[in-house]
Amino acid sequence: MKTKYMIYIQILSFLLFFSCKNDSVTKVVTKNSHELPSDLREVSGMTYVDNKLWVIQDAGNSEELFQISEEGKIIKKIKLTSIKNHDWEAITHDDEGNLYIGDFGNNNNARKDLAIYKINKSDLNKNTIAVTETISFNYEDQKDFPPKKKELFYDCESFFYKDGFFYLFTKNRSKNFDGTSHVYKLENKPGNQTIKLETTFITCDKYNGCSVTDAAISPDGKNFVLLSNKKMWIYSEFKDAKSVKQESKEIKFATYTQRESVTFKDNNTLFISDEKTKNVGGNLYEYDLE
Repeated sequence: MKTKYMIYIQILSFLLFFSCKNDSVTKVVTKNSHELPSDLREVSGMTYVDNKLWVIQDAGNSEELFQISEEGKIIKKIKLTSIKNHDWEAITHDDEGNLYIGDFGNNNNARKDLAIYKINKSDLNKNTIAVTETISFNYEDQKDFPPKKKELFYDCESFFYKDGFFYLFTKNRSKNFDGTSHVYKLENKPGNQTIKLETTFITCDKYNGCSVTDAAISPDGKNFVLLSNKKMWIYSEFKDAKSVKQESKEIKFATYTQRESVTFKDNNTLFISDEKTKNVGGNLYEYDLE
């Protein structure tokens, strides 16, 4: 009986180990976590290109672009002139290393001056840059400014670049939130554009933990992630928004903070940051997808 009992305990322990191990992968454990300086309390967008990490801040902050180290220290600060920070919510880059700032935060769904600003790679060695190239746009399916409370689909905090186009994922602020994010495709060329709804993604049904706050695509263009304050979703086999498989791997964060930024360091590693709110957050995290 003792032998059978010990065998039973060993089998139970074995099963518990693996069940706990499988459960633990739903909680983010970062390899590194670094506190961001006080100058970067409201990081709203982040992109990594040519081994450099660039961040911006959202509405209420100055028109500046920051290069930071992988430990969260400020390396360089660039003043951007000729543009305003109405509500900078995201930053991405193209294959040549040019940067693009998404000034399309639209909490009240009433803006008619949505824009993306291009910063040439060749200018990133300067301390002041006069931004001259702007892509302005409007949503074809938005007829009212603002729409009805059940149709507040036109705030946006997330985009990435692929093959000459930007893919925008909106932040749903509608009454009776159901996790729907609208996806739009925008051509990378200056001037005015009217963009059409490509498809929709559905995350989960709790606004605070399921509304999309940023997006990023891997360097090889195969995988992309959507971020929220509480969760992250990883999608594979990306070709374009219409054909992407909606199945995802859902990652649950161990804590709730105002997570606004995500970018790929390489095909298997992410940088994530959150804003500082009541002494919570304000950190740069590194997460290994494997």
